[in-house]
Amino acid sequence: MAAAGDLLDREHFSCSICLDLLKDPVTINCGHSYCMGCIKGCWDQNDHTGVYSCPQCRQTFTPRPVLGRNTILAEVVEKLKKTGLQAAPSAHCYAGPGDVACDVCTGRKLKAVKSCLECLASYCETDLILHDKLNRGKSHKLIDATEKLQEQICSHHDKLLEVYCRTDHECICLLCAMDEHRGHDTVSAAAERTEKQKLLGETQMKFQQRIQKREKELQDLRQAVELLTRSAQAAVEDSERIFTKLIRSIERRRSEVKELIRDQEKAAVSQAEGVMEQLKQEIAELKRTDAELEQLSHTEDHIHFLQSYLTKSERSLCSTASRAPDQSRAPTIWLPAHTGPKHSTYRASSV
Repeated sequence: MAAAGDLLDREHFSCSICLDLLKDPVTINCGHSYCMGCIKGCWDQNDHTGVYSCPQCRQTFTPRPVLGRNTILAEVVEKLKKTGLQAAPSAHCYAGPGDVACDVCTGRKLKAVKSCLECLASYCETDLILHDKLNRGKSHKLIDATEKLQEQICSHHDKLLEVYCRTDHECICLLCAMDEHRGHDTVSAAAERTEKQKLLGETQMKFQQRIQKREKELQDLRQAVELLTRSAQAAVEDSERIFTKLIRSIERRRSEVKELIRDQEKAAVSQAEGVMEQLKQEIAELKRTDAELEQLSHTEDHIHFLQSYLTKSERSLCSTASRAPDQSRAPTIWLPAHTGPKHSTYRASSV
């Protein structure tokens, strides 16, 4: 912790008239301090009125107060001059949100470092020095600075709470212990604190054990989640691999079936085209024979008719029979389906 001199503020020991460090400091009735020469010079100007006032708070005094040197304040100022630490305190020395402010500082307040349970006030380092000097030899109890000073005081007797009543489970003052709590099981607050501190330690140990247990459960759960995540990822990768392989197999089979169908298509079309050409030739021959027979039907020569008829009829029938398509070689296309292979077959009919 910084030394007390590090927190000394020039403002506390400056004369509001000359704005310099106090010289022969005097404290007037209202509590404000000035240089002896400054306040005398100020009041000398008011001698004709007979009314004297404080330059800061304007409190008036009649008759003119007798000025006496404030020796304690003079010692502090001298110490301040010797240390040479009379610059304004840094920003972190001032009270901010959440800090306990000094109850004595005027203007911008410094952070309090101690609270007095007797004075019910909190003091910064500088004012704590003044407090200790002014109350030298007195048993003022100081605690770390707190804003809850009133909670330390008995609301009935305005005395310090320093006794604990185990019967009523409350903090009381000495007068309470001798009055309404007479005959109760009472101990000093310090003794009760010692007992409660032991219980607090046991309670803390239980909480720490519960914390360790919960932390282990949390760690186990994290590991389980991590394992589950890894297992799920492995399952996803396996399924991707299997389905990728299956899709490739299906794609390959589809390509093979498609190629097979196209090959069968080409063969069947080629075969059908051959049969079609044969049929065309047969039709042409039949038409030619039919025309000859038609012409023969109109001849008046009976002998020629009979001779030609037999020749043309036999020749026509033999020619047709010899050129008839081979039905065993009819084109066939096999088509795979859901229920099994099907095929489409064309067979030429014979005449």
